[in-house]
Amino acid sequence: MKTLTKLISAAILAAGAATSLGALAQAMADGEVRKVDKDNRKITLKHGEIKSLDMPPMTMVFQVSDPALLDKVKAGDKVRFNVVRDGARFTVTQIMPAK
Repeated sequence: MKTLTKLISAAILAAGAATSLGALAQAMADGEVRKVDKDNRKITLKHGEIKSLDMPPMTMVFQVSDPALLDKVKAGDKVRFNVVRDGARFTVTQIMPAK
């Protein structure tokens, strides 16, 4: 009985992780880096629609949650990124090269 309980628990955890990863992938937006401003912890992105924020395609400046994110990209890079809204501020929390 203990083995069955452990298997069920493992299956539930795996399903939850898969769902979280799927939701994360869906929440990511596509964009192109236009400018990286390390001194001010900002990045300018030309992006497609960001459905999670009901935002149409545009070019805009975002804050970054971690300045190390700016070391991963340069102007002209195609990227996928997550952004969150905190009041009037939009902050990039994750960024990676687009595949």
